[in-house]
Amino acid sequence: MPALKGVEHAGVIDALVHDPETDVVTLLMVEPRPWDGSELRLFQLQEKINAYLSFALDGEMYEAFPQLEGKPLRLILDCLTAPDSTSLGFLGMVRDQIAFQGITLEVRAAGPGPEGTESGGGCGSGCGCK
Repeated sequence: MPALKGVEHAGVIDALVHDPETDVVTLLMVEPRPWDGSELRLFQLQEKINAYLSFALDGEMYEAFPQLEGKPLRLILDCLTAPDSTSLGFLGMVRDQIAFQGITLEVRAAGPGPEGTESGGGCGSGCGCK
């Protein structure tokens, strides 16, 4: 399997998975770098999410994979560390907005974030971190 590109590569879908048991389609994004709180990283995250939503909502995904049309959709952001507070705030706003489209957002962090947030039980911000 090729290496996943990550948030800095907005034009690349890192992974698309359909779970036949739950019938949910997952678009997976990865952030292999520790979060740094920079405006550049937040911009890259925003561009990546916009590209994923465009892929799903503008029909490109269903043109490529017609069997997935009408299935529940979720975005997952897998991170090396928990996002910084600015990125968490942004992710919370994204989660609230895409919920209107029936899309869920989950953030999963492998390790603690820059402010000492721990993974596993979530970051406590309401972002959906696990």
